Amino acid sequence: MPDFNDLTLLPFCVGLTLLGLIGSWAAWRRRGAAAGVRGVAWSLLPVSLFLTGLLELVWDVVRSAVSWVTHLAFDPSVWAGFALAGVSVVLYVVSGVARSRTPKEKKQKQPKPAGELTTTGPAPASAAPAKAAKPGAKSGTKGGQQDSSDFDEIEDILKRHGIN
Repeated sequence: MPDFNDLTLLPFCVGLTLLGLIGSWAAWRRRGAAAGVRGVAWSLLPVSLFLTGLLELVWDVVRSAVSWVTHLAFDPSVWAGFALAGVSVVLYVVSGVARSRTPKEKKQKQPKPAGELTTTGPAPASAAPAKAAKPGAKSGTKGGQQDSSDFDEIEDILKRHGIN
């Protein structure tokens, strides 16, 4: 791509700005003030880019991007790299599918009897299986003691849901 200097960029920018201003005037007459003002805003950009020095930066970025794309399209080693990246992605997905299909051993937790020593101390009383209540029995106090089987069941349900 050609390399531009200040002598070629200034007339180019001024020409673009003048063409834009003429188009803005026509848009103002046909579509109203809003369209005309918007056209003036776009028309002033080429000269403002030149005066701030950003036009050369934009030109260098565009030139570098075009060079990278042409290098990408015509270089076999780049396509080999893309092919290897594709193979890597496919292998990763296949390993995830294979991992999900392997059978896992299911370990069932058996409740420990109350009072049995564990690594963290004695097992709590709520870890013991709840006793089934008699169909005709009333819950409440019996001989001054409260029937705790109902409370044990509720406590077990709360612990299974992570609520202490």
